[in-house]
Amino acid sequence: MSLVPNQLLGRLKAALALPPPPGLLPGDLAELPDAELAPAAVLVAITDRAEPGIHFTLRRDNMRSHAGQVAFPGGRIDPGEDAVTAALREAEEEIGLPPAAVDLWGAADPYRTITNFLVTPIIGLVPPDLMLSPHEHEVADLFEAPLSFVLDPANQVRMSADFRGATRHYYQINWNGRRIWGATAAMLVNLTRRLEAA
Repeated sequence: MSLVPNQLLGRLKAALALPPPPGLLPGDLAELPDAELAPAAVLVAITDRAEPGIHFTLRRDNMRSHAGQVAFPGGRIDPGEDAVTAALREAEEEIGLPPAAVDLWGAADPYRTITNFLVTPIIGLVPPDLMLSPHEHEVADLFEAPLSFVLDPANQVRMSADFRGATRHYYQINWNGRRIWGATAAMLVNLTRRLEAA
């Protein structure tokens, strides 16, 4: 699959408009019914530049869940919210991204996390070089990784680990000393598979 940076934005936007292709990763605990999972949303904020990137957060080590992990800004969908509203609210709270700065492309494929959330990734385009400010109590760092790198299947490494008495598989992407893994990497793998099927 060719990942020419300046063609990625149009290809990805077109791929999101298509029906889900076969082979998408359903989640970490695919055996659980959706009713047992709490709804959540994340914002996949893609920068509008010649070589687009994606904004990621590094969660603080003292967080209750996913401590110290790389993630998209996001969280639980509150009562009365939809996935878009929640993703935009969380991105503003966590990284200071104004909702009005996001050109919304739509929802990608939901993913079940090992912490019992059903996460809907909301994809949006944001201006480059925004002045963002990480939430001091939740976000240890904020960085942008190249879209062409994180969506390249050659950089999406399938790993395994024992969890709750069974071998579980997950994906990991290593970029510039950053370890992007678990649900965040899986959602990127699903975006790659959409691109491949388009």
